Amino acid sequence: MQIPQFEEIITPTDQTEARKASLEAISELVGNAYPNKFVRSTVTGTDDTITALKSFAPIVAVENEMAEIKAGLSEGERPPTEIKDAMNERLRALGTVRIAGRLTTPTRGNFVHLTDGISKFQVYCNKKGPLALVLNDGSDTLDEENGWKAWQLLDHGDFIGVEGYLFVTNTGEVSVHVEKLQFLVKAMRSMPDKMHGIADAELRQRQRYYDLIGSSLQVEHDGLTTREVFERRAKLIAGLRRYLEDHGYIEVETPMLTPKATGAAAKPFKTHHNALDIDLYARIAPELYLKRLVVGGFEKVYELNRNFRNEGISYKHNPEFTMLEFYCAYMDVNGMMNFCEELMRESVQKATGGLKVTYEGNEIDFARFERVTMKDAVAKYAPNLAVDDTNIVAAFDEHVEQNLIQPTFIIDYPKSISPLSKADPRDPQVAERFELFINGMEVANGFSELNDPKEQYERFVDQMVQREGGDEEAMVLDEDYIRALSYGMPPAAGIGIGVDRLVMLVTNKHSIRDVILFPHMRPERKGTSEEDN
Repeated sequence: MQIPQFEEIITPTDQTEARKASLEAISELVGNAYPNKFVRSTVTGTDDTITALKSFAPIVAVENEMAEIKAGLSEGERPPTEIKDAMNERLRALGTVRIAGRLTTPTRGNFVHLTDGISKFQVYCNKKGPLALVLNDGSDTLDEENGWKAWQLLDHGDFIGVEGYLFVTNTGEVSVHVEKLQFLVKAMRSMPDKMHGIADAELRQRQRYYDLIGSSLQVEHDGLTTREVFERRAKLIAGLRRYLEDHGYIEVETPMLTPKATGAAAKPFKTHHNALDIDLYARIAPELYLKRLVVGGFEKVYELNRNFRNEGISYKHNPEFTMLEFYCAYMDVNGMMNFCEELMRESVQKATGGLKVTYEGNEIDFARFERVTMKDAVAKYAPNLAVDDTNIVAAFDEHVEQNLIQPTFIIDYPKSISPLSKADPRDPQVAERFELFINGMEVANGFSELNDPKEQYERFVDQMVQREGGDEEAMVLDEDYIRALSYGMPPAAGIGIGVDRLVMLVTNKHSIRDVILFPHMRPERKGTSEEDN
């Protein structure tokens, strides 16, 4: 086995060599350059993260007051000393603060900002002191002589901890006057450009940690920062869960590795379990397991987890993606569309603060959902095209899908391509199925669930025939699922919602890779780092 050398992973450059020398010099001063912890103060009532301190009401009040005073001053005029002194007394009364973070710039002067990845807070060091250096010897011994020397050895991106008192500068910014300095971590590689961020999209997606750092340091942003994208994603998912649980749904976990690739029409990933000596498949959908639970008495059940499909990659496809899938007994396809509308309205509202979002120049309004049959949709966008059950789906894909900008349920799918859904009692060739399209993307798929075990068996057999004819995405027969249905499953409706695509819409991100923290990508090319040029 050939093990790469450290220098092959962290390519030496002038920057890394300079930082290495800085680290050695700092180690001589503090001892352990990678201490185990830093205890923050609790002036705000909880851990004084930079974000907590920056939004602390007494600090915000002082900054607002100073801003009002400055607005009434002439150019070059400083705030009255007595007013500033009174403000500083209020800040000093809050007590000693201890904060930690990453340096947003080199320490070329007295002032520098620290960031916790969200907010920035200014700190001030005086060459004349007092500025003690905390030795990382396990007992927090103080070196009263070398604090400024250590300050000058710091690099952009290093982590430090500081202790001191709060004061307001002449520019009106509340800062920490540092009395004790503790070195925490050396950044061995240079930081991204704080003005322009990271230009290389592949680098942002491949090295998400670098992207997050660059986003937090960047001065100006167009749209959401990288962190804000994933914070909004978290809010959206929390909203989906909350709405389901408020309506009586139970969250469950079903197998990720399954003996059969069932539940959807897709090509699976395959592996082998040595101890059992059986082939297993990374699940393509949890559908048949969730419906087994409906058979067993779970009337409202959901799972929010990953699915895996060994298919193409595109701006809206990733081999591993997040799907919300849920089922409700005694509900049909129309009830599920109604529920889906309310679920999305509530979740989008909580994630974004409103029901309208802008995506790639289009305003998407989640207050309105249309319902259009597949046949009517094709007739609208391809009026001169002759269609029947054999070509209507191809016609829809080519002429209709990209035109569905506002939330639109396409209903009345051919039964032949819907092997798990019930037929419409008014037309046996039509499935009680819908797909939700927004901005030309399929976001959800739902239907009235087929619960006749014999008909389900026959549908599976039809799929197996298609599979033998060369269709790798056709479903396989799941004997145990037929057995489960034979115990009786109540009338039910189900739905699968593509969470990643929904996040794309509410964060205005074109690529699914931009809303997945660590998307799958081709092997790394040499020279992908902006630092390796």
